[in-house]
Amino acid sequence: MDKIKVGVVGVGYFGQFHVEKYSNMEEVELVGVVDLNPIRSKEIARRYHTQPFENHAQLFNKVQAVSIVSSTPSHYSLTKDFLLHGIHVLLEKPMVTNLSEAEELIRLSEQKGLVFQVGYLERFNGAFLATRGLIREPRFIEFQRLTPFTGRGIEVDVVLDLMIHDIDVLLSWVSSPIKSISAIGLPILTSHSDVAHARIEFDNGCVASLLVSRFSKEKVRKALIFQPESLVVIDFLTQRASCVQKEGHFETRVKEIPVTMEDPLELEIREFIQSVRQQRWPKISGQEGKRALELALRIIHLMNPAWIPP
Repeated sequence: MDKIKVGVVGVGYFGQFHVEKYSNMEEVELVGVVDLNPIRSKEIARRYHTQPFENHAQLFNKVQAVSIVSSTPSHYSLTKDFLLHGIHVLLEKPMVTNLSEAEELIRLSEQKGLVFQVGYLERFNGAFLATRGLIREPRFIEFQRLTPFTGRGIEVDVVLDLMIHDIDVLLSWVSSPIKSISAIGLPILTSHSDVAHARIEFDNGCVASLLVSRFSKEKVRKALIFQPESLVVIDFLTQRASCVQKEGHFETRVKEIPVTMEDPLELEIREFIQSVRQQRWPKISGQEGKRALELALRIIHLMNPAWIPP
């Protein structure tokens, strides 16, 4: 079986983990890495025994697939360049910053017959995978995603930085048109909202509450899913899950749900490589990325009506 030749563009804090995963995959040849910081690209290339490049265009005739893990404002132009050159793309969240760019990239990937996967990690989380069959009729869902300030992702609003993960998960659980949205955001450390809350009501009666903050003393990544006769609790951080089940009058039973601890990024990348090899639609396609992006942008606009996507 021929190895698939790949590259990674953007090898900062998160991009280095893409490089690490590819370097450990037997079915992949890691051709090289690109970063705006040449010292960083050389350091990562040396660490993972690959080649550093100064410009992403140098990968065009050398790779079949690429991970783009650069800053969000560069996502559109980089992805378009690689798709135009017939290269499959795994694009990290939040995809891009406006819908017209998302639609163009989707259209281009479909015209070229290329895999275009968006990196929403929580869909590969062991706790998410273990609870898929238990979430059948959600009536109220509460998400909490809090993290201490790291200085990463601050080129975009916290909705695109963090809430986008929960939006993607929410839309995978609730297949109903949105009836109403209310939202509030607060800038504390950056010029964008660093804390945000959204309340989303669907036509089928389900209501979701999403709280995110990059201004916190501790990490929290949880979801509580209330259904007519059960409560499912998911901790994305620890990959643990439990279910509180109604049993008779005023009686409940708590059950820990068996979870296989997974490496979400490794699963995401393996899904990408398998999609490329099998020439099939990825589990999280550009269309699904656009769906989450559209809701995220509506939330940001409600928080700041004067905001215009770049």
